[in-house]
Amino acid sequence: MDELPQEYIKGLDNVAVVYADEPDEYQKDKSGLRSGDLLLGLYEGIPLTSRGAGYTFVLPDKITIFKLALLHISATPDDLFENVKRTLWHEIAHFYGLDHDRIDFLEGRSGHHHDS
Repeated sequence: MDELPQEYIKGLDNVAVVYADEPDEYQKDKSGLRSGDLLLGLYEGIPLTSRGAGYTFVLPDKITIFKLALLHISATPDDLFENVKRTLWHEIAHFYGLDHDRIDFLEGRSGHHHDS
C-alpha cells in the first residue's frame, strides 16, 4: 500500500484489507460474478459518501484481494505487483464512493486500467 497515493490511504479508517484465494459464494452472488469471470478484488462496506451521523459502532469495511485471479492474469512478479496495486486502488475508490464509470475515467486519465 506504500505505492498508492497517500492522500487515499490516510483516509482509510475502519477498513480491513484481506487476502483470499478466491471469492466465497456470498461474494460471487453479491458481485454478480458469472461463470468464467475473474474477480480481482471486492469492497464490502458503506462508502464514505453514504455514511451519516449514525455511523458508529460498526464492523470494519473490508477490501478483499483475490490471489488466484491475480496470479492468473499476471505473467511475471512485476505484473503481479502492478495488478495488486491497481486492484487495491480500484477497491479503495469504491470506499470513497466512486462508481465504476468514475473509476474507469480516473484510471484512464492516470494511466491505471482495471478490467473488473
